[in-house]
Amino acid sequence: MAFNLPELPYAHDALEPHIDTRTMEIHHGKHHNGYTNNLNNAVAGTDLEGSSIEDILAGLDMSNGALRNNGGGYYNHCLFWEVMSPDGGGEPSGELAEAITAACGSFEGFKEAFSKAAATRFGSGWAWLCVHDGGRVEVCSSPNQDNPLMPGVGCGGTPILGLDVWEHAYYLNYQNRRPDYISAFFEVINWDKVSALYAANK
Repeated sequence: MAFNLPELPYAHDALEPHIDTRTMEIHHGKHHNGYTNNLNNAVAGTDLEGSSIEDILAGLDMSNGALRNNGGGYYNHCLFWEVMSPDGGGEPSGELAEAITAACGSFEGFKEAFSKAAATRFGSGWAWLCVHDGGRVEVCSSPNQDNPLMPGVGCGGTPILGLDVWEHAYYLNYQNRRPDYISAFFEVINWDKVSALYAANK
């Protein structure tokens, strides 16, 4: 079973002005497509053929650079597109909101912690909101295309929100202004999707 590049759940220009059309076209069509093709090459002819991406990452040999970088890049971007929406923004509600308040004191506390994780990740990487068994949530970050499903990376648990802070994710529109890009991300977060992922993985 080959991995496929997922279709975006909205048009390339749907997240304007927060994320520009050209960045979306390149990010999805070039970068994510490249990770997808390289992941398929990395698992071809191995006993991992037919495995889910989650199982591959959970059992990953971290010294396998091709699988680590491309498996992570594939999974991370699949999540990234899903947790954004042109109708996004606002705040979560229900159980997810309660879990965020329990972990961070308030939604504003979460925004501060998540923004700091994204802004202070040196070089390329991701900021995450993860859920642990039992429903506790935690904010962390990871370098490059690593993610918390991998052994010994970040806060563990299951990612339910991720922000790509590689320069290719924002440089055309924001140049070196990563904090502005992070602020814009909060305007497009699809909290309904994040809440569904929380409910499915707590």
